[in-house]
Amino acid sequence: MADPAQNFTDMFKKFGEQLKVQPFDMTKIMEHHQKNLEAMTKSWQAMAEGASGIANKQKEIFEAAMKDMAEMAQSYKPGGNPQDVMAKQAEFAKKAMEAAIANTKDIAELVQKSSTEAFKIVQDRMKESYEEIRTSIDKKS
Repeated sequence: MADPAQNFTDMFKKFGEQLKVQPFDMTKIMEHHQKNLEAMTKSWQAMAEGASGIANKQKEIFEAAMKDMAEMAQSYKPGGNPQDVMAKQAEFAKKAMEAAIANTKDIAELVQKSSTEAFKIVQDRMKESYEEIRTSIDKKS
């Protein structure tokens, strides 16, 4: 009994011959897809590194906040002058707000950097792929 896959392959070849379709180089196609996979892997690695950087920054923020709170708790003196207590609380609130703004900016920059890097990897591969296709078509013409 004939192999159905072989029959289909033969039928597909004959169909291509009838339409006068240029034969294609399977090795080149596989190389092309391999390069695409490599670019995607690099892109994912860049995103993972960015996520790791963000996690590290968040850890730093948390540790700094805990340190500030511990310092505030140590410097707290119950029954002190209400104006001094209010001034210390206002100073702490101001410091916390400034740190939050700076930290938000830092995290946003990390996100932007990793996203830009990952996108550039994919964009560069797309350009390279376009050139490969164009070169391939030019050779056939």
